[in-house]
Amino acid sequence: MEKLKSSSLLRAICYVAIPLLVLILIVSIAHVSLVSKYGEVSERKDYLQTENFAHLYYNTILSNVLNVNSYRNNANRRYSPYREIQNDDNHQAIYYEDNSRYNSVTSKCMDYIILDKENGTIYTNMKSNDYQKEMQSMKDKKTYWNYTQGQIQTNMESINQDNIKFLYSSSSSLEEFEEIEVYSSFNTKLMATSASFSMQQKIYDIFKDNRNATAYLIPMTVIALAVIFLYLCFSIGHQKGKEGIELSSIDRFPYEILVTISFTIIGILCSIMLASFESSAMGNLIYSIWLLCYLGSYVSLAVLGITTIKRIKAKEFWHSFLVYRIFRWVKRQIAKVVTKAIDGSHMSKRITFFYLGFVLLSIFLGLMLGSGIAIILLLVFWIWVYYQLLQYGKKMETIQNALKDIYEGKKEVYLNEEELAGMLKRMARYINDIAGGFSNAIEESLKSERLKTELITNVSHDIKTPLTSIINYVDLLKEEELENPKTKEYLVVLDKKSQQLKKLIEDLVEASKVSSGNVKLKMETIDLKELLNQIRGEFEDRFEQRHLSIDMNLPKEDVKIQADDRYFYRIIENLFSNVTKYAMEHTRVYIELVNTGYEIHLIMKNISKEKLNISADELMQRFVRGDRSRYTEGSGLGLSIAQSLTELQGGKFQISIDGDLFKAEIIWKK
Repeated sequence: MEKLKSSSLLRAICYVAIPLLVLILIVSIAHVSLVSKYGEVSERKDYLQTENFAHLYYNTILSNVLNVNSYRNNANRRYSPYREIQNDDNHQAIYYEDNSRYNSVTSKCMDYIILDKENGTIYTNMKSNDYQKEMQSMKDKKTYWNYTQGQIQTNMESINQDNIKFLYSSSSSLEEFEEIEVYSSFNTKLMATSASFSMQQKIYDIFKDNRNATAYLIPMTVIALAVIFLYLCFSIGHQKGKEGIELSSIDRFPYEILVTISFTIIGILCSIMLASFESSAMGNLIYSIWLLCYLGSYVSLAVLGITTIKRIKAKEFWHSFLVYRIFRWVKRQIAKVVTKAIDGSHMSKRITFFYLGFVLLSIFLGLMLGSGIAIILLLVFWIWVYYQLLQYGKKMETIQNALKDIYEGKKEVYLNEEELAGMLKRMARYINDIAGGFSNAIEESLKSERLKTELITNVSHDIKTPLTSIINYVDLLKEEELENPKTKEYLVVLDKKSQQLKKLIEDLVEASKVSSGNVKLKMETIDLKELLNQIRGEFEDRFEQRHLSIDMNLPKEDVKIQADDRYFYRIIENLFSNVTKYAMEHTRVYIELVNTGYEIHLIMKNISKEKLNISADELMQRFVRGDRSRYTEGSGLGLSIAQSLTELQGGKFQISIDGDLFKAEIIWKK
């Protein structure tokens, strides 16, 4: 039983069998209806002798007569299917129905001639050289219907002169024939061109050849559908190896929206089926359209039915309605408000009770509006509430401004607690405490920074004294004539490392001073073009040693800024030094000076010799180099010092990395 319940294959067979069984049931019921309404099926008449054929034939003739009368009365000639093909002094006027343009598909398998008795004008869908002969020969056709001199002549019994009145509640339809004569016949060879005639014939032939099949088809089909329905109700939602009902995303979609979508699709498909009856498409194309519409409608109903069963079995049917979800959400929000009012903070309770009091008092005064005093009291009450809200808003704005000052780093922040009350007073006390603690933290941070700077300065001074002695003794040893070549090599290394250590100490002291702001600036006018050319000349030998070529792009006019000459020189020197240390040999270094009118941009770009596996922010930190190693020349302080000195003088220092391309940019207000 468990395998039967979770069998996907068996469910798939049922899904395929349902539309086939339903189609058989519909056809069987239609067959019973046809047999009970008309006796032709049991009598096994030919289709052309049936009442269905005669009625469709007559309706087609009547439709053409209405078109002719409309044309004769000059109504809607623009959209008429008739066009004049002959009209001169020697020939009567002839109007031909252009079926290819106006899709009069039902009458394509019929030949007709409609004669205007007043002027002899002919309206027809036939092309002939002798229409009089064609009118006379209509009676010789197997199936014909003529109306001449107020009398019907036909070999179709159900629409002859005696029986035509039973087709309608009255014979008023023949009023359209008063001023015309009609000659028509049916061309069986062209029956396939008409969807209405051909489809009706095929259905009739099926019923005629299988007139006794419905005696057992209907009950068997109903039983099969009932068994399949019960099985699907039993098995839908179960999957092999899983307990309970498995819901998919479509099973959680709002149910009423899904129903609307499903029936909208079914309505559209049914409209397409109905419209196809009047379409010019023939044969298999019509059947394909009907089949697709039928299957599309079935799929829409199947999806709706499956998800309905799964929701009911999972006890989620009502929960899947959008209305229920909205109701549940509103209920939760009301519960939250009530909970906050009962168990919430002191402020929540005050606001809740204040609001309830406002509502109740407004309702009470509103019920007394018949009294002039009540109207005045209500207006006064509303003004008082508005005033209280304004006062509360001003106090909240004061607290907000205090918090903004703390966020921006201002130290002198204080709120007068006596001007506030209740929760706002406690908030002011907390803000004052935070502001005081923040100020103390800033003071401690500045004190710590000063101590750090003093420590670095003192230690650096203590290191410089013995380092100076080492450098001096190295210089003395270099002047001696040493015979051992190894000793000379050792002196070169010792001299290089001592100078590197001296530079590191100087950079460390300078970085410490700059970061603490312990730098005195002497602002003056500097010519950037002259300064760049000067530093380029000083670094020319070092650039040549590294085989680096300089591509300098400077404007023709002078570019001057306000800065400290000594410290700005140090900024540019650090950038040039950084290039000589880390740029790839045999590459170009690009230096560009741009004057935007408001700012001066100094841009330096070079290709790094090592892979830049580091971000721009990390590269700006102290003691960090792009190759993440400690084996290259440099202290890792050059860019940090350049950035601090730039910002200290009011400029901006930015670097960016794109692959191996290193770009440094200094932005200075003009």
